This record gives sequence, structure tokens and C-alpha cells, in this order.
Amino acid sequence: MPDISHLCTLNIIIMKLATKFIHAGATPDPSTGAIMTPIYQTSTYVQEAPGKNKGFEYARSQNPTRKALEEALAIIENGKFGLAFSSGVAATDAVIKLLGPGDEVICGNDMYGGTYRLFTKVFEKFGIKFHYVDMHSVDNISKYINSNTKLIWLETPTNPLMNICDIEAVSALAKKQNILVCVDNTFASPYLQNPLDLGADIVMHSVTKYLGGHSDVIQGCLVMNDADLREKLYFLQKSCGAVPGPMDCFLVLRGIKTLGVRMKAHCENGKIIANWLRNHPKVAKVYWPGFEDHPGYAIAKKQMRDFGGMISFELKNDSVEEAKRVLSSTHLFSLAESLGGVESLINHPASMTHASIPREERIKNGLSDSLIRLSVGIEDADDLIEDLKKAIG
Repeated sequence: MPDISHLCTLNIIIMKLATKFIHAGATPDPSTGAIMTPIYQTSTYVQEAPGKNKGFEYARSQNPTRKALEEALAIIENGKFGLAFSSGVAATDAVIKLLGPGDEVICGNDMYGGTYRLFTKVFEKFGIKFHYVDMHSVDNISKYINSNTKLIWLETPTNPLMNICDIEAVSALAKKQNILVCVDNTFASPYLQNPLDLGADIVMHSVTKYLGGHSDVIQGCLVMNDADLREKLYFLQKSCGAVPGPMDCFLVLRGIKTLGVRMKAHCENGKIIANWLRNHPKVAKVYWPGFEDHPGYAIAKKQMRDFGGMISFELKNDSVEEAKRVLSSTHLFSLAESLGGVESLINHPASMTHASIPREERIKNGLSDSLIRLSVGIEDADDLIEDLKKAIG
């Protein structure tokens, strides 16, 4: 197993971001000198005697490639412990399994449809109650806190309306009540935002997105600082078995190395595209937290290093038919689910990523049937603008 002891968390934290992403969890293999962590494609490990092993027994519990990734994930989120899962939903599932019947969760009314589906269709029937609230203000959250509240689930920026939640303020409120705070940091990535530094207890990522970065892997992760919380979540990871394979872990280790340069390009292109869309005569509204008149701009500027490459917008011709025409007319922006890859994607939340949310709930929360979401890639910005210009007309 690669020895990364010299890359202690403290030393990594004080490194600049670009250096941290490249070196987190990466140490030459001691047996061969391989600079990349090997893919340990094995299901079990030979033991010297019953109970006497080299730290590994069975690959569902631990795998050396996964262990290296989990250490890297902890380092880039300024945490002590990382756990990798087979998907972002599997990571979310593990967090909710910390709870029991009668417990209550406060979460945003603008959230990823897969998370909403998991909460409403799977966990509600086990007696866990979820409150979906507008998280623009901490006061909105405090109204729902009671003795049964055990978890506050945040997305910021939110998917797909790009709302911003004040992680530090929410975490301070939760700590007074002994309530866990978990932040879905998928849209921001560790390049832009580190929720543990702002008081959150757990950070969740759909690693599939920016951490993988190349649309070639499905994975999720959790990062935390508390050792007891880590043991509880590790027990769930091991017992429920939603773990990633070593090849997937290898791909993410590779993806993390270029996270800094990719995110810089995503942010630069995102700013250009957002401003271009805002000045387009056929565009009615653009959702992007980098605008100074965005209601969450001040908080975003405080807790993020930049504003990212995720953008949503609505056309002045507010019809589903016109939106679908645009969605089907781009060439560089591929019509597809997901986000965060090097290539640009265009998405229709109402029929794709958020279709599991009832229409009346979507409309009530501001997610119109004609909303278009962009994941701005790292292509040349002029080419992306030309693609959108032709599609919008």
C-alpha cells in the first residue's frame, strides 16, 4: 500500500490549491516506483494467519486504490476522513441512514431531483420526516427546528436555480441545537468552496461530476472531521456495500489532479457565457451567482473563491416548445444528463434531472417547465457562444 504519511493533512492544507489537487493522496508505489496509485483489481487478500493481515481482508471493506482516493478526498476538502461510494445518491443514502423513525430533516426546496426522490420515495416510508424550505434566510430554517430535528441538508449553489445558502450561519445555528449539517458541494467542488471550514459536519459530492471531470465514472463521497461520525458512516459503507470499484477510484484520482486547471477554465467560460446570455434579446432571466444583483451574491463571494460554470436561464418566449427547440439545436452543448465534465452539456431539468419532483412543487419553487440548465465546459468560449447564438436564434 502506498505510504502517504508524509502528506499529512496539515501540510496539504497550507499548500496552494493547484499543488494540493495534484499531490493529494499520491505517493509513488514503494514496490515499483509507479507514480500513479495502482489499480488493485482484487476481491480478497491472503492472510498470514486467521485475523493477521496487512490491513486488508475483503474488498468491500477496503481496497488500496479506494483507500488512496479516500485520503485524497479528505485532503482536498480540508477534512480528516473520506469515504467513497458507488454514486452520489449512495453517499446521500448513507447519511440518511444515520437517522431513525421519528427523526426530522430540514432541506432546501430547490434541490437535485434524485435527492428529492430518495427522501420522498424511500426514506419517508420509514418514518423520517423531511421539511423542504427556502434556505435563502437562516430564519426560514430556524422555524422548522424542533427536538426531532437531526439533520440539515444543504445544496449551495442549488440545482438548478443557483440559489445560495449561508453555510457558516446555518452551521452555527445547527451546533447550538446539536444538529448535523451536511452540504452537497457538487456544484462548487473543493476548488470553489470547503464547507467543513465553514462549520459543516459532512461534505457530500457526486464525484461523477467535477471531481471525475471527464464523464466516464459514477461515484460519490463523504468527507468529515469527526472520528465517531466517520466510524458510523464507514459501518454503513461496509454493511450496505455501495462501494466503487478500483478502476473507478483510479479514474477519480486521475481526475482530481487536473481539478484546478479545469475549474479555472469552467469559471472563466461560465462568466463569459452568463454575461452573454444576460445581454441576449431573447433571454428573459439568467441564474448565476456571480451577478452582483443575485440575491445570494454577497454570501457566495464570502464562501466561494469563484462562481463556477453552472448556469440556468429562461427565454422571453416562455414556452416549453421553444425551450425544447433550443435544447435540440445545439451541437457543442450536448443534450444530456449530468454536469461537470470537460465538455459542455445542456439540460432540461423539468423532464430530465428534476422530473421526479411533482410539477406543482417545481413551479411553486420557481423551476419552470421552460428552464434550461447549462454545464459550461472548457472549450473555447467563442465557439460555445456561437453554438448558443445559432440555437437561440
